Amino acid sequence: TAVKAATRPGRLSDGDGLYLIIKPGGAKSWVCRVQRHGNRRDFGLGSAKKVSLAVARERAREVRAWIELGLDPVFERRKVLGFPTFREAAAKVLAASKKSWRNAEHEGQWSSTMEAYAFPYIGDVKVDDITGPMIRDLLAPIWLTKPETARRVRQRVGAVLDWAYASGFRESEAPMRAITKGLPRQPKKDNHFAAMPYDKVAAFLTYLRKRESFSRLALQFAILTAARSGEVRGATWDEIDLESGLWTIAASRMKASREHVVPLTEPALRIIRRCAELRLPTSDLVFPGMKRGAPLSDMTLSKLMKEMGEPYTVHGFRSAFRDWVSEETAHPGDVAEAAYRRGNLLEKRRIMMADWANYLEGRKRP
Repeated sequence: TAVKAATRPGRLSDGDGLYLIIKPGGAKSWVCRVQRHGNRRDFGLGSAKKVSLAVARERAREVRAWIELGLDPVFERRKVLGFPTFREAAAKVLAASKKSWRNAEHEGQWSSTMEAYAFPYIGDVKVDDITGPMIRDLLAPIWLTKPETARRVRQRVGAVLDWAYASGFRESEAPMRAITKGLPRQPKKDNHFAAMPYDKVAAFLTYLRKRESFSRLALQFAILTAARSGEVRGATWDEIDLESGLWTIAASRMKASREHVVPLTEPALRIIRRCAELRLPTSDLVFPGMKRGAPLSDMTLSKLMKEMGEPYTVHGFRSAFRDWVSEETAHPGDVAEAAYRRGNLLEKRRIMMADWANYLEGRKRP
């Protein structure tokens, strides 16, 4: 009777952390408030129209019991309701991701790799039951025969499981680092984007610094930021924020046509400061070319690689960075692959890029 009669907006207590929330529009809902180790959390228990006081009290007791046992009530409730299979979770991720893709080709590739290599092994397995060995088993048949495809499958499986973790359907993130460690090292083959093994990049960077030119500074910057050659060569001074340590690339200059914000580590900032000292008054480019007002050409950086006796491409340093992320760190795959904007993902990227810089400088994380 009291629940039905309550009309004033606010919060009414039933005791033991159970509250009836009345919104200004008249909607009523149940919330259970719990506190443990100094942390307070509220858990919604449903609408008062559909959930009676007796049921709300029972659900509140259930939440408090889970908390006392050290369990996450959100995870436990979703476990009762049922978790999605990997196939169902992949459909959710695909629907959310394709909004940002420029064409249907990405969707087709994403779907075809899942259908061919992931779904036969784990498509019908609940996301909370998928283990590292299962992922390793689906990657093993193509790891050496189709290395590029295998890496893409690994990244996409990781993205689906990271979504499941973020959505409360898994208790842990995807164990991609351990999975990669359990697979043989992929041979590097000569191709258009031949990549230098990441464990050789630090020594190469040291050698690169022995002489100075705009082309060498640009290549160093590309390695430290894991950016594309064209993005680096076209960088302008108005894109650089030294105070915040950010490089903001306009959507018009990005392959994905979306603004890209890159956090700059201290080694990268040192390069920018040095370029500021060498800045040409006639150019807005951070790394100007020989011709007035023109950027460095792609051939300039390729020629530099050949002059240094390296058979690798400039673009290959991006692959070296991604290989390092997957094989040597616990950073999620989506942080290494996404187009970064301001927010929590940018801060994760800042930490990851600092780790990359420390790796190249031979330092450990402070």
